[in-house]
Amino acid sequence: MSFATLLAIYFLIWWMVLFTVLPWGATSPHEQGSDVEPGHAPSAPIKPSIMVKVAATTVIAAVIMALGSWLVTSGVLSLDSFPFLPDPAP
Repeated sequence: MSFATLLAIYFLIWWMVLFTVLPWGATSPHEQGSDVEPGHAPSAPIKPSIMVKVAATTVIAAVIMALGSWLVTSGVLSLDSFPFLPDPAP
C-alpha cells in the first residue's frame, strides 16, 4: 500500500476513535447539580479535556492501525479471507 493510502486509512480510524473517546469523563452541570451559566448549553461538559482525548485518540488509532497493518502484511488477513466477495473477472 502507498503512504497516501495508509494515511487516509489512519485518518478515518482516528476520526472514528475520536467520536468514541469524546464522552469519556464528560459531566454536565446538570449531572453535578450545579447551575448552568447563561449562554451555555445545559449538556455542555464542565471540563472537556480535549487535549487528553486527542492524545488518547492518537495512541489508540496508532495501535489499531499497526494491528491492521500487521494482519494484512503477514498474510493472516486478505481479500481471500472473505468468502462472500465475488470472484474477480479474468
